[in-house]
Amino acid sequence: MEYVQERVTTLHALTDHRPDAPTGRAAVVVPMTEREYGTLAADRVLTALEAVDPARVVVPLRASAERVGPFADWLDGFDVEVETLWCGGPRLTELLADRGLDGSRGKGRDVWLGLGRALGEEFVVVHDADTKTYSPAFVSRLLFPLARGHEFSKGYYARVEDGSLYGRLFRLFFRPLVRALVDATERREPGVLEYLDAFRYALAGEFAATTDLVSRLRVQRGWGLEVGTLGEAFAHAGFAGSAQVDLGRYEHDHRSVDGPTGLADMSQAVGEATLRAVEGAGVEVRYDALADRYREAADGLVRGYETDAAFNGLDYDRAAEREQVATYADALGEPGPDTRLPAWRDAPVTPAEVADAARADLAAARDTGSRGTDREVRTADRPRPADPSADAAPGED
Repeated sequence: MEYVQERVTTLHALTDHRPDAPTGRAAVVVPMTEREYGTLAADRVLTALEAVDPARVVVPLRASAERVGPFADWLDGFDVEVETLWCGGPRLTELLADRGLDGSRGKGRDVWLGLGRALGEEFVVVHDADTKTYSPAFVSRLLFPLARGHEFSKGYYARVEDGSLYGRLFRLFFRPLVRALVDATERREPGVLEYLDAFRYALAGEFAATTDLVSRLRVQRGWGLEVGTLGEAFAHAGFAGSAQVDLGRYEHDHRSVDGPTGLADMSQAVGEATLRAVEGAGVEVRYDALADRYREAADGLVRGYETDAAFNGLDYDRAAEREQVATYADALGEPGPDTRLPAWRDAPVTPAEVADAARADLAAARDTGSRGTDREVRTADRPRPADPSADAAPGED
């Protein structure tokens, strides 16, 4: 247990106290995909939100046309006001394309759509739905700094599960990358790099903000969402307006390093978002030396992680961690084109237009699914031929 303050206000879970917070004036945005449908983790999150009783819950949903109807029906079964915002329907897709907002789809795009729908409340809380240790206190803790005059609040927690250290993308990629940039940059006063370095788990998906701040955020479309949001928070809230909150024990799903949705691909998006935020704040990056500086910083941190793991009796595979560092180093480079979505206050589409299109898409999908179910029932009830062999496939006896 410790109580050290960082450059941003740092709130610690020193007791089990659940602070009073304006939950009734907040919208909670919980992005989901098909893999969350009916899971214990998502059920636990939504059940806990019943106790929190926020003004409303917005679920930006990425699902197929065949699954979106049953998923929305499941969400409607919880005793909390849920707005299901289907992010992949044809009307919404066409609307965004017509307004020049088409492009790659990912978690960030889904969250951006949800943030627009949340602007009707005073505060907004964002968190994931795959949390195995979700507590109703998370929302209150994230909102508490906002009620005390801060504009932005981010959650942090230790990723220790199954006797091992997790949070690999943060520990082995983001943290040493920022440290390398800090060491290579001459500054007279703290800036964006010190801001990014002040957050104990910068890649956590849990944050809260005033709707005024949310309306100003330019949002990354994909996996760079979290660090991109930090870059925007620095620009609009700065050190004085930002806080981070200890959420205690936190467990959720893990990803492999390799593969199309693995940590290696994520590191490229996170790296681009980090470097874009840094350059946008006026920091000059020497890309020719960046990979070597990153490896040097990561090597020092790996030694520290190994000692810390041994101190706590945890498993630690130093060779595997170094191998991940080498993989992440290959992802470093100048950021590509800026594909961020615009701040909602500048967007060429309104949240109401998004809601109307998504609502019509969901109704059509439900109607199609209902008619499909009717056809299946009628087919199942149809009398079968007297001779079973009449329906047999060719060659069957």
